[in-house]
Amino acid sequence: AEIITDEALIKEEDVAITLTHFGYIKRVPAEIYESQHRGGRGISGMSTRDEDYAEHVLITSTHDMLLFFTDRGRVYKLKAYEIPESSRIGRGTAVVNLLQLQPDEGIQTMIPIHDPEEGGYLFFATEMGQVKRTELTEFRNIHKGGIIAIALNEGDSLINVIRTWGDDEILLVTAQG
Repeated sequence: AEIITDEALIKEEDVAITLTHFGYIKRVPAEIYESQHRGGRGISGMSTRDEDYAEHVLITSTHDMLLFFTDRGRVYKLKAYEIPESSRIGRGTAVVNLLQLQPDEGIQTMIPIHDPEEGGYLFFATEMGQVKRTELTEFRNIHKGGIIAIALNEGDSLINVIRTWGDDEILLVTAQG
């Protein structure tokens, strides 16, 4: 007997994932955002509450894994197809309904991963200037409650995480320039 996984039933397609400042996330087919020619008027990407705005937007595949890194140094994961599909102008779903975030924990960045075995690293930077590079393969097994990606000192918070390949140059700039 062949076992059929949920993923086998999900059509693999490119999707746009949007996460707003106030923590609403949605998935829409990427083709909705087809290219515009010169002089085009643009297209509204979403409707938001007053003062909310799209903070992270990325294009990925429905079968790719998304890593969500929080200001508290934790990482959570979801498959892109696990993010509810929404209309182009819909607000989306509160990310706290999809991830078991700690109280007062906010998403700092999302990184799409096609295959954790493809190599590379994740580079971390904190508010107090701590940096760290970890092999991507270390993030294969993340349970629902998330795991600690970087241990933070008292009062520090994770600013950003980027994917690197080991020979990239990274430039860090302070708030004072």
